[in-house]
Amino acid sequence: MSVLGSLRETGFDAEDLDWLHLLVGDWQLIADLSFADLVLWVDRRSEPDAEPDFVGAAHCRPTTGSTVFPVDAVGERPTPRHRALLLRAHTEGATVIADDDGTQFARADVVPVTRAGRVIAVLTRHTDPSKRSGVSRLERNYRACAASLLDMVGEGSFPHPELPSRAKRGEPRVGDGLLLLNREGRIRYASPNGVSVLYRLGSEGDIEGRYLADLVDELVEQHGTVDESLPLVLTGRAPWRSEIESGRVNISLRAIPLMREGNRTGAVILARDVSEIRRRERELLSRDAMIREMHHRVKNNLQTVSALLRLQARRVSSTDAKAAIEEAMRRVSVIAVVHDALSQSMDESVEFDDLVDRGLRLTPDLSSPLVDLQLTRSGSFGPISAEDASPLLLAVTELVTNAIEHGFPVDAENPQRVSGAVEVRPERTGERLLLRILDDGVGLGEETEGEAAAAGVAAGGDSAGGSAAGSRVLRAPADPPGNGLGTQIVRTLITSDLRGSIEWRQRETGGTEVTIDVTLTPVSTA
Repeated sequence: MSVLGSLRETGFDAEDLDWLHLLVGDWQLIADLSFADLVLWVDRRSEPDAEPDFVGAAHCRPTTGSTVFPVDAVGERPTPRHRALLLRAHTEGATVIADDDGTQFARADVVPVTRAGRVIAVLTRHTDPSKRSGVSRLERNYRACAASLLDMVGEGSFPHPELPSRAKRGEPRVGDGLLLLNREGRIRYASPNGVSVLYRLGSEGDIEGRYLADLVDELVEQHGTVDESLPLVLTGRAPWRSEIESGRVNISLRAIPLMREGNRTGAVILARDVSEIRRRERELLSRDAMIREMHHRVKNNLQTVSALLRLQARRVSSTDAKAAIEEAMRRVSVIAVVHDALSQSMDESVEFDDLVDRGLRLTPDLSSPLVDLQLTRSGSFGPISAEDASPLLLAVTELVTNAIEHGFPVDAENPQRVSGAVEVRPERTGERLLLRILDDGVGLGEETEGEAAAAGVAAGGDSAGGSAAGSRVLRAPADPPGNGLGTQIVRTLITSDLRGSIEWRQRETGGTEVTIDVTLTPVSTA
């Protein structure tokens, strides 16, 4: 477990911990602007009078420069000398500058992390000595922005809790393009990449000194719905994200207002050209729409096939032929259920529980009116890939249908009411699915005496002298699994399509248990 994650167990204030997570989620900005490493230190002592126990809770390296720490500082404890610096900043609530002692703490900024007027941790900024003497205009402005943000950390005004946590892909970074605005919204400084981003919109000439909002308004023709947050982002008044779309150009913007003692002094605007990212997203959306349309059309075609089979069944006089056509109709309808679900989803997977419930409702009342049957599902299948959904659903409904048809026979000569239950019991562990389908019917080795008598008569035997008609007696199964069409379909689906195994067994309490063991195709979480 990470140091930050373990603080909750030590009684660290939950709101303070949330603030630290928010800071760590957004402090890459400060590290890149500073060309420096950042380390977050927390005091884990439980009593105020106890010895300070500072430990490195998080570490951030810059993407704009080299690191000072070849080894991560998380979990490290400072030396007594450096612990005194951390304690001073923590106690006084003011930034402390370390001496040049030749260590990683040389000339480090020790900044209190404040929330709601209380210091809850300490942040240190460690700069590579080769980067301290940079005098380019870009470096000066970057460091000035970083200094303002560190002051805000000490005041408790950074990070911004109201910043949207869910942004589109392509959130701008420091190296993508930076615009520094004054309090009125004029551009004080634009990094070379920041200038290039605005040039992509069609800007020409010098942009410094101009109002960013006016500049964008001249370059972009807004069509359709206008993002209401855009003016606040362009003027740096709110810590939000927005996006500009002009023709085939998409620019992602993020505003970070700079505050001092509660007053806004300016803003940092990060800008990134995300045109290629958005183009690929549109292609993916188009592909997904095409796939959903394909599933929708397949579903419609299967429903048409089912309707044609229904018409054919009405014209068939043979009872056996009619039953076979109705079986085919049910199987087609089950497959259509899967394509219907896929046509309504952006994912190439489905929540299988709902599909099973819908598939079981499609199972016709194949039992006699004298059979009171309870059909239930206990447990969850979880998400199933589109590749596995159709064969698995077809196998489940086929087995349930077989249990209903053959597990609860009624003696035609002496009909009596029978009650029973069929249960679908999935157990999912990662990608492994262990599925049991249980019924309390006659089982694999049972038949009614009426059936035995009929079989005896057909064989030339004498059925007299038996027990009451309708009682059950053990026998060897006349139609073992594998001989019926439905059973052959299930075996093929499980062993070939799902690459698993299936087993039938007699239940000790009576009835049949079918066990399916398959390893499912992993479901993508991207």
